Amino acid sequence: MAPTTLENAFSKDSSSTAIVVPGQSPLTISYQKLATDVKSFQRQLANVGVSAQAAVSIALPNTYEFIVSFIAASWQRAIAAPLNPAYKQSEFEFYIDDLSSAIALVPKGAFAQDAAAVRAARKYNAAIAECYYNGKEVILDVKEAGKLAGKSAPIEAAQPDDVALVLHTSGTTGRPKAVPLSHRNLLRTMKNIQATYELSTKDRTMLVMPLFHVHGLLAGFLAPLASGGSVIVPVKFSASDFWKDFTQHQATWYTAVPTIHQILLRSPLPNPVPKIRFIRSCSSPLSPKVFHELEKTFGAPVLEAYAMTEAAHQMTSNPLPPGKRQPGSVGIGQGVEVKILDDKDNEVPQGKEGEISIRGENVTKGYLNNPAANASSFTKSGFFRTGDQGKKDPDGYVIITGRIKELINKGGEKISPIELDNIIAQHPAVSEAVSFALEDEMYGQDVGLAVVVKSGQKLNAGELKAWLTDRVAKFKLPKKIFFTDIMPKTATGKIQRRLVAEAMLKKEQSSAKL
Repeated sequence: MAPTTLENAFSKDSSSTAIVVPGQSPLTISYQKLATDVKSFQRQLANVGVSAQAAVSIALPNTYEFIVSFIAASWQRAIAAPLNPAYKQSEFEFYIDDLSSAIALVPKGAFAQDAAAVRAARKYNAAIAECYYNGKEVILDVKEAGKLAGKSAPIEAAQPDDVALVLHTSGTTGRPKAVPLSHRNLLRTMKNIQATYELSTKDRTMLVMPLFHVHGLLAGFLAPLASGGSVIVPVKFSASDFWKDFTQHQATWYTAVPTIHQILLRSPLPNPVPKIRFIRSCSSPLSPKVFHELEKTFGAPVLEAYAMTEAAHQMTSNPLPPGKRQPGSVGIGQGVEVKILDDKDNEVPQGKEGEISIRGENVTKGYLNNPAANASSFTKSGFFRTGDQGKKDPDGYVIITGRIKELINKGGEKISPIELDNIIAQHPAVSEAVSFALEDEMYGQDVGLAVVVKSGQKLNAGELKAWLTDRVAKFKLPKKIFFTDIMPKTATGKIQRRLVAEAMLKKEQSSAKL
């Protein structure tokens, strides 16, 4: 019988390896050991009063402690709420308050250091507990009981429609929205990912994405484990350690954002290059140029996918060979229905642009406490509007042309920033390029462009504009070009045009004052 909750998915009495934590003394954990440790941690959570649907804020890095606490919280019918451990106090406060968290889990030593997560939890009277692995099991060491003082709870058994995970959207516009994902949502995504990439017990993935993000958690961790394979879990991505760990622990694939792929392309290659079954790219557009460089350098098929937190990650992907891989496309629906809709919820003719919309068992039923966002994001027939503009090619492959709110509207001409990025990235001296809307008195909006030049190369605005003149229509040429050493990104390596635009304009204002 197919599993219906995370408990069913991971309660395996198997001696095969589930997790490898690399380091000087690598930690190798079997499925049997993982289940034992999770059950022990679940008992500890119950003993301190964590009950059904209580929010558990997890402010831990990618560690065995994170893994055990996340799975245990879901088994206890609690809501796991992973947070970026690098947040500042005000950021922790927002998320802990938004979910009225019962407890905040922090690394060993954080309490004595009065870390940001500790101060934030204390402000909202959440219990504070350090988590650490003592070589035998993961310990829950409560430092302050907060609102759980004097409480205990029974051991629970999760149900398919229980909320297992809450993550917040990136908040590209306004306040971040809380996305509840049930066991059913997560298991459907895990099943979809397993089917897309034919994951099996023979596969071992190298985790490079943070577990507080849906990409790392679902594609890099939960789906491989649900397939009976194994996961290598370093504390963080390190370009200098990546290939050593990949080779030593015999990984077969990895999934990452384009930024990480580009870092690996610029880093020294191992000799020989290990055999890689496939490379997955997601969470940000992959330029065709980088796609071809990856395939040529690593001799593996590159499969670009498309995902959102609201869909418990994956929605579409390019298929494995012998299926067609199409650079510049995010592939075809994987276990979900994909339609391109107009603003009246009607499907547009194939090849026409509209809003990419999806429907499937992996999709959240709605944001928490946000009726306005739910009304605008879901159609009457149950399709979720992604906010991305795109189209389907003759083979049904989805091509994203931009975020609807990020399209540059220059005097009525709609310009796709993704299209521009991909063209500019082909310039031999350009490492990264991000285009965005600038306010303009005459046109309403015009094109701004941020560029990182490759190390050792030289390029000025005039040269780049002249190069672009032969490649794009005149109205798409950038009005302003900003050169920067580092492209502003989110904690997960994702580029948000709004952040880039703000950083470039701020830089310009600072220069003007000098």
